[in-house]
Amino acid sequence: MFSYRSCLQPIKGVLGLPLVLVVLGPLLALSATPGDIDGDVFDLENYDLTNEMDWDNLDANTYGDSYDYDELDQEIEVGSLAPDSALSPPLPTPEQEEETTPPTQPHLPTHPPSPVTLNFRGPGLFGPETGLGMPTCLLCVCISGSVYCDDSGLDQVPPLPKDTTRFYGRFNRIRHVRKTDFMYLKQLLSIDLSGNMISEIDEDVFASLSHLQDLILPFNQLQMLPELSQSLRLVDVRNNRLSSRGLHAEAFKDMSQLEFLYLSNNNLDYVPTPLPLSLRAIHLQNNNIQSLHDDTFCNRLDRNFIRRNLEDIRLDGNPLNINLFASGYTCLPRLPVGRH
Repeated sequence: MFSYRSCLQPIKGVLGLPLVLVVLGPLLALSATPGDIDGDVFDLENYDLTNEMDWDNLDANTYGDSYDYDELDQEIEVGSLAPDSALSPPLPTPEQEEETTPPTQPHLPTHPPSPVTLNFRGPGLFGPETGLGMPTCLLCVCISGSVYCDDSGLDQVPPLPKDTTRFYGRFNRIRHVRKTDFMYLKQLLSIDLSGNMISEIDEDVFASLSHLQDLILPFNQLQMLPELSQSLRLVDVRNNRLSSRGLHAEAFKDMSQLEFLYLSNNNLDYVPTPLPLSLRAIHLQNNNIQSLHDDTFCNRLDRNFIRRNLEDIRLDGNPLNINLFASGYTCLPRLPVGRH
């Protein structure tokens, strides 16, 4: 507990008269009224220190109304006030900082990072060089084995990373697919070159791709198809210039996994038989097919033969009346779609 009253007695005996006046001056000024002290205003500068005063019996009543110092007693909690910035330790001088600052550790030499390989012989971070000023995966987008080069202004298939599983090169200006374009891509599952200007494909491009499932080449200018991989599940060559002479004889016979064959909007003269039993859909609309045979879809030597999987046959848009070949549909679960 801090009390102003407790401070009054030691002040006089220890510090002397001047300090007493400094301490009591403001209090006396507060308690004085006009006319007090012989009617004069209290003035420290003109105050006569030689006046005789009884300092031992000093009491506030001598100078006016009594003042209750009990009201000034205050409890001060330690730590309740913010520290005075004036009491903060002084900042160290530059000489002191030099003495206390530890010496700077020398920088140890580091080895430079290894260069990234960007040529075709190595996998590289961004795939092989394209010859167009940047690696394939900077020109295109490579995500988890899929390479997207859609609408990139390409005039050829770019060199692809060896781990490519799906290649999308749609809506470019590619005219020629070379046998080296997919030579080292043993994991390739899908090729989509829709919407290019492809008029030529080398013979050995697709046959060696033993895992290829989807070959998508619509909206090009193809007149011939090379030999295809027997692993294919989907072949889409719609909207090209294919003629029956541009297909290999029995081109689809040994493709035991083929399910979807899209040949619409071409120049075919007949259905490319024999068709594999795995086939589920064949689209031949808008060609030049004029006739069918009993063996086109069925087996004339086996009247019990049923082609259960083939449920989607499109023959509309051909110069063909399907009513004239009713014996050719006896093995089918559904009749073809076409002109009656």
